[in-house]
Amino acid sequence: MTERHTLHVSLGILGIAGGSLLLLVKDYASSPGKDFIPHTALGILLIIIAALLAYTGICRSLSHAQLFSSLCLTVSALWCGSGLVYILVGQGVLLPTELRSSLVPGLAAFTLALLIIGSVALLLKKAVLSLIAIGISLACAHQIAGLSAAGFGQSATAANYLLVCLVGVYFGFGRLLSTVTKGKVEPPGINLKGKAELKTEPNQKCSDAVSVGLVMNLLSACVLACPLLGVVPRLSVGHVPWLWTAGVFQLGMCVLFYRAMDTLAATFYGFTALLKFAEGYTALLSFYSIQPFSPVPFPVVFAVLFSVLALFSCQKSLLEGLYQLFFAAYCIAIAAQPQGFNQAGTQGVQAAIFVVSAIMLLITTFNMVSRAMIPTGQGYFTALVNRMPGLTLRAHDKELHTPHLGYSKYADAEVLGHACSVLAAFAVTATVDNRDPLSVLVLPWVVAAGGAVQLLCGSVAFARGKTFESTVFILYGMMWSVWGLTRYGGLYGETRGFNVAVGIISFMLFNCLVTAATLFLNVAWFAYALTFQLILISFLLDAVDALPYGYDIGVTIIFGLISFYCFLSHIFNSTFQSPQIPLGRPLIKLSGIGGGANVCPHVPARKASSVHQMAEIMKNGGICGMPTDTVYVLVAACNRPDAVVKAYKVKKQAQDRPMSLWISSIKQLEPVRHLLSPLLLDFMEAAWPSSISMVIPRGPWMDTFGLGDAAKHIGTPQSIAIRNPDCSVATHLIHLVGPIAVTSANPTGEADTTHHNQVYAKLGDKVDGVLCDGPSPENIASTVVDCTKIETGHIGFFRVGLIPKSKVLQIFEEVQRRHRQGQTNPAFEYDLHPPDAHRELGSGEYDTCSNHQQILQLSPIVSNERENPRT
Repeated sequence: MTERHTLHVSLGILGIAGGSLLLLVKDYASSPGKDFIPHTALGILLIIIAALLAYTGICRSLSHAQLFSSLCLTVSALWCGSGLVYILVGQGVLLPTELRSSLVPGLAAFTLALLIIGSVALLLKKAVLSLIAIGISLACAHQIAGLSAAGFGQSATAANYLLVCLVGVYFGFGRLLSTVTKGKVEPPGINLKGKAELKTEPNQKCSDAVSVGLVMNLLSACVLACPLLGVVPRLSVGHVPWLWTAGVFQLGMCVLFYRAMDTLAATFYGFTALLKFAEGYTALLSFYSIQPFSPVPFPVVFAVLFSVLALFSCQKSLLEGLYQLFFAAYCIAIAAQPQGFNQAGTQGVQAAIFVVSAIMLLITTFNMVSRAMIPTGQGYFTALVNRMPGLTLRAHDKELHTPHLGYSKYADAEVLGHACSVLAAFAVTATVDNRDPLSVLVLPWVVAAGGAVQLLCGSVAFARGKTFESTVFILYGMMWSVWGLTRYGGLYGETRGFNVAVGIISFMLFNCLVTAATLFLNVAWFAYALTFQLILISFLLDAVDALPYGYDIGVTIIFGLISFYCFLSHIFNSTFQSPQIPLGRPLIKLSGIGGGANVCPHVPARKASSVHQMAEIMKNGGICGMPTDTVYVLVAACNRPDAVVKAYKVKKQAQDRPMSLWISSIKQLEPVRHLLSPLLLDFMEAAWPSSISMVIPRGPWMDTFGLGDAAKHIGTPQSIAIRNPDCSVATHLIHLVGPIAVTSANPTGEADTTHHNQVYAKLGDKVDGVLCDGPSPENIASTVVDCTKIETGHIGFFRVGLIPKSKVLQIFEEVQRRHRQGQTNPAFEYDLHPPDAHRELGSGEYDTCSNHQQILQLSPIVSNERENPRT
């Protein structure tokens, strides 16, 4: 892991140095009349380097090197936006004379942003990061000067990029020297992780994403405020790359916040990404000389959503809540002026957002890496709520976002998903009349909000194991995208009629299935799906030119209000434990076993507390699903015979496929060592832990484990299969519980269970808990060795699986060689007078074979772990 992090850091620094070298050569070698590198080639190279930096920054996100991640992502956005502008100029979309007005707003924003990041790095004595950030910041400032006055500042820009290149070379040489000398020689400044950055408070978990999101807000605000200040004449197509780059990066930050389990921040940056896409769309219309028109109702709805989000964000800090209120004011300014983003009122609010974003960036970046914190108003919201009777805040612990199936790296996305439905619904209430459909600012809201972002929410829900929610969001996102592009993309007039109607009918059929499924969920989801079906009917009637007046607006407003109720309930219920905004009970409940009422604990296997939780369940007579070194298995404690019988019945175990016995180490066989041969014990110790199951004679010694009458379910009357798995989770659990009875975690006759989600899907709530570890590491069965006649010097093979036959024979021959030399296991000395019971156990139903011959017929005992002999 450390080597991979080192590789990412080196890739990021060298990527910045490579991009700086490219711009250095371009500035030094270009003349006022001719560019050394063509604009198209320069833009493509910058985008490639920006992609590498974005990859590095995301890989280093949520780690201790947060300042480095912020720097990489900020420089990536800078070069991505400027690269796209260069491509537009090179392809003739923009005139060379428009290069200045296109580049200056973006360069100005990044000049300030990188100066803030560099200053914070300087305060923390991060020399490498400080020199890089300040060097690129000064290069951007001199590039602005060079664009304003031909021939001025070009050499200074190149000099600053030369400084960045030298720092990158120094860093690369220092890393190489440190690697070669194995850390004995390490030049100063190349270790980017300091003690000040090792903070683990909850508010520091994704601060790098906060910083980058603020930089993107700073960028869009600068682009929109520049026309108001007279820096550029107007908002033009040259500003689209900056605005859409900001939107794409903020969607990336939205995903990172979902990974950080921060639903509120993810929702906020999802909202601001939508604004960036809409602003870029407005700038794009100027290329076609189209004057945009912004419907009044929709921005008001967006302002309400921002206000609600700002109120609940105050629980994190008052400063964050106040900051989000500026965007509510921005939406109100859009509603107040029909021309939308091109008016002085909206540009004035963006100027204020620019100033506030710069202050927030300074505070956030400083608090991210410094032990001395700038106060942001944390705790006031909690103190206020605690004084209100009847309100109880929900503890934001690890169980807040526990999914129904397995564990997930993402938080719930329902808040943003329902908000996008609100935005898309109220957007389509706008009437086009005689205007050009492209001029009405509906297309970006329907396609970006209802389409792209809702598809993202569906993907997050799917990652959490929420199959129904993901299906709904993805289906509705596709519908909003298709309808928005058809109705408001200028295509509707040509395709109106039967073709559109057929497509809408197909969506209606799918939504009928969704509506039927909501009957088993709750009333809110049923109303949500049913009203969307009414919207689809309005789309169908409109396509065949039979839409009654006002029907579409009425059902769309109803759907928007229901979506807003769902949005409000999810954000409220995730904040407060009591009271709760009700979503209603299922209209139809399943009868019989399960019914979806209760879901057993699904906890991550990588946590020791989860293993202890499963151990307590098993000690109390429960049965659990568990990962192993092969597939998932169903386990019960041997000292709880009732649990063994329960596992046998739940599994619907076939009579010819008995369960097996697993131990955590050979030490658990110590009470019965006098009943087992020294050769067998030494073979066990040499072969385990591994994916090797050994079939040994059974006998009264099994009573030692407390199986009682349940012993008949383990093995056959003559023998049992025993194993010590090569899986730390399994061995730790067996160590806590004692020997366990094991069978495969699927009903007899079905395919093997290779993922924790399948355990619950196949066995329902019949299991009492599941340890979740994702997909199985191997999809191959264990090797089953016949050791019933090991004293004759021979072993057989009932099945050759994960461990090759040659490897098993090699281990056995080595054990035999030691025994011939008189070397026995000192921990298990053989009893010189073994009881007669042991001799009686020597006969079994398994035919043995020599160590060069494999038994071809599969014995029933080998099916206890994996029932599909084909693997």
